Amino acid sequence: MTPLPSALEALLQAPSHDLGGFSVARALPQAKCRAVGPVVFLDHMGPAEIAPGVGFDVRPHPHIGLATVTYLFEGEIFHRDSLGVTQPIRPGAVNLMIAGRGITHSERAGDEFRAKGGRVHGVQLWVALELSREECEPSFVHFAEASMPTIEREGARIRVLLGEAYGARSPAQVSSRTLLVDVQLAPGATLVLPDSVQDVAFFVVDGAVTVDEIVCARRALGVRAKGESLTVKAGAQGAHLVLVGGDYVDGQYDRHPRFMEWNFVASTRERIDEAKRRWVNREFPLVPGDENERIPLPGE
Repeated sequence: MTPLPSALEALLQAPSHDLGGFSVARALPQAKCRAVGPVVFLDHMGPAEIAPGVGFDVRPHPHIGLATVTYLFEGEIFHRDSLGVTQPIRPGAVNLMIAGRGITHSERAGDEFRAKGGRVHGVQLWVALELSREECEPSFVHFAEASMPTIEREGARIRVLLGEAYGARSPAQVSSRTLLVDVQLAPGATLVLPDSVQDVAFFVVDGAVTVDEIVCARRALGVRAKGESLTVKAGAQGAHLVLVGGDYVDGQYDRHPRFMEWNFVASTRERIDEAKRRWVNREFPLVPGDENERIPLPGE
């Protein structure tokens, strides 16, 4: 096996599974890397072609102790939650949901998209909340595409979706310093990963990049080694990347900073056990307009 460059702590391939009718690659968590900074979960959804009249349905389910960030490259997802929010998310916009002490939401095809069909492609990440915010009130904010800063550099188009990087600051912020950046690289273009946060990784959405001649292909996750500088170079077809990361949770360098089970993230096992009990006993709030279905707890 070829040794990794010193700038890479890990290079992992995201395994795929089916979620509600389309393929999802789960870049985080994996056995060799449970988190990058506060980011404890990263899914790459699609691209999937949804036939007219078929749609997709992720039924109501609960979360605690985390913030979810949803970002689409193509398609549409209709979000509903127990706060009464109804919000379609479309390409370029950002949905930020803070679960805190507990929230329920669903993610389905909207009526128009379900009727017409089309492609769905995007990413979703979960950010572990720091100890002081684990039990905060849940909230939801939608950020329009036009509100996201875009930076044009030689061979690179960079959109800062969450946090601060490359001299730009997104209006979408989690109280911990968290980063999500959408990057398009022209063939042969290079990019140094940002040093605005303590921990960062790149995920290859499409194309390929190299790090010191090591090829990182589609759906590869490259994690920057602590204290190192990491430069990627796009291959002959260019590359589409997302950068994720942030400062260490509660200031502690840890690749497994939180307990995580099903849709729950918490600093203690007891918090997760209590959330499981609440969901089984129907104690989480319902989603207005989507009250009749739910995803059962595994094994329920």
